[in-house]
Amino acid sequence: MQFTTTGSPRRTPFGRNLLLQVYLVAFLAAWLVTFAFTTDRTNWYTENVLTALFLVTLAATHRRFRLSDLSYSLVFVYLLLHIYGAQYTYAENPLGYWLKDTLHLARNHYDRMVHFSFGFLLAYPMRDFFRNRFDWPAWVCWTLPVEITLSFSGLYELIEWAVADVFFPAEGVAYLGTQGDVWDAQKDMGLAYCGAMLAMLLTFLLKKAFSRKARPAKVAATY
Repeated sequence: MQFTTTGSPRRTPFGRNLLLQVYLVAFLAAWLVTFAFTTDRTNWYTENVLTALFLVTLAATHRRFRLSDLSYSLVFVYLLLHIYGAQYTYAENPLGYWLKDTLHLARNHYDRMVHFSFGFLLAYPMRDFFRNRFDWPAWVCWTLPVEITLSFSGLYELIEWAVADVFFPAEGVAYLGTQGDVWDAQKDMGLAYCGAMLAMLLTFLLKKAFSRKARPAKVAATY
């Protein structure tokens, strides 16, 4: 089985893709573990509403459009980071506390890690979708993931505000995870934007590098 990337001409359907099947089983198992051992059940529900919607969307659209194996791998890692944060609340995440103590940081930065990962890990799947689903110029497929990351980050901060202030005011502080930083939302958006920019830059550089190596054999780059 070939590990596909954005430039791969064929995508293996789920029924014959062992990698995706392993990802699904592993994610569902991890999801159940976070539910069973969460320290805040209400926060777990609120944090995972978008996770459930995202998974349903991926499943519903899989037959019409399949992302590459690399894209699904990046999505898999991002979702694991998210549900691990939701298990404890982002502000109380053990990994964040370990990093805080090890690096002598002023706060638990796990939420910042996930916001950066939102851009860094999901920009490539967005480019995969735009390049292979629509007949758009190449520059559009490079810039849209960055623009959409910034837009979605802003939308997510608004959703967080609405959920925390309107629907679950008692859980508001834990759900937002601002940890006393009045600029928390802006910093989260900025990190997501930087993550998407870095992902597109690395993809562009890798594409160029593979193109140079492939020229003598006249083989197209796969990124």
